Amino acid sequence: MADRENLSRLWQLGLTGVSMESIRRGTTCLKNEHSCYKDLRRGLSGTGFPSLQLLVCFRDGEEYGVINSVLSLHVYALSRFTSGFHLMVTDSSPSVVQQPLCHGSDSSALLEFKQSFLIEKFASGDPSAYPKVEMWQPEREGSDCCSWDGVECDTDNGHVIGLDLSSSCLYGSINSSSSLFRLVHLLRLDLSDNDFNYSKIPHGVGQLSRLTSLNLSSSRFSGQISSQILELSKLVFLDLSSNPLHLHKPNLRNLVVNLTQLKKLHLNEVNISSRVPDVFANLSSLTSLLLENCGLHGEFPTGIFHLSSLQFLSVRNNPDLTGLFPEFHHTSSLKLLALAGTSFSGRLPTSIGNLDSLVELNISSCNFTSGLIASSLGRLIQLTSLDLSRNSFSGQIPSLQT
Repeated sequence: MADRENLSRLWQLGLTGVSMESIRRGTTCLKNEHSCYKDLRRGLSGTGFPSLQLLVCFRDGEEYGVINSVLSLHVYALSRFTSGFHLMVTDSSPSVVQQPLCHGSDSSALLEFKQSFLIEKFASGDPSAYPKVEMWQPEREGSDCCSWDGVECDTDNGHVIGLDLSSSCLYGSINSSSSLFRLVHLLRLDLSDNDFNYSKIPHGVGQLSRLTSLNLSSSRFSGQISSQILELSKLVFLDLSSNPLHLHKPNLRNLVVNLTQLKKLHLNEVNISSRVPDVFANLSSLTSLLLENCGLHGEFPTGIFHLSSLQFLSVRNNPDLTGLFPEFHHTSSLKLLALAGTSFSGRLPTSIGNLDSLVELNISSCNFTSGLIASSLGRLIQLTSLDLSRNSFSGQIPSLQT
């Protein structure tokens, strides 16, 4: 009974009971009542009363509810009962700060976007795909689009800032007048693994000028990549892989020059058919560069190997791409280095042993024709995958040092 009375007091104050699964910042109490009391008292002493953010009401170690608002509170009593500890508080603030609801304009834009597609299981290749938009319903009582599957809202103003509809069985196309482009506060957009029926990437994407992450991979977009993507100057992550796209005008150099904040660029299987521009070496924050099967040709800039933040580099299956390994004078962040199916040649330098973070090295089917296999490979203790096949190396592969 005491538990219910205590929870009733919390409820009267307008405090929200929420699952402890998502909140671990507050003072939590275990079944050892003595240590629990000390932990709770210690937690209170650091809150700087009368301001309090999170407290737990519990009985015998079972959490019942959490105060999940920044409130102006006063401690009324902290008593020890045989059934547990109960915190009773009085509210000196007339209102409770709550997360704002989704804006009506954003909600209507999302619903209009949903209605522009058919839901087809074949539209997504992932076996676990399901239609996230199916539960988006305007008529549901208390419906708030911030709680819809795949939707993320700004906790300060309620605007939609993230939309993840990956593997959502969407079939159709997106034109430049799509309601999607009314979501101008979007920071993250993921439409990967759907079927947009070989339509072009719409020019309207340029209106989403705040985007930092854009993933359109494996979604059956086709044609020339829209020049409007160059206007997304805040992009940190761009993935257009596995689409029948081509990047000619604008070209790869235009992309790199305009998107200077990129950390991850994934263009696997996009028809680029150009040289790899030297300006890549200026992307000091680049961590992942995947350009597999892109029709690249000419000499690969060695400066890219020396990007200090680069962890994943793959240019597999570009047979006209040439290059040499540089000397690796310093340790590197590289975890994946894949040059298989290119025309890289020369020797494997002893300094490759300095790539001490390397997990996978694949240089199969290249034109390496001279030199012994570097014994320094044995220093790569993180290495789990090594493929040197279809080259003309000689000697034995060294054992890894442990």
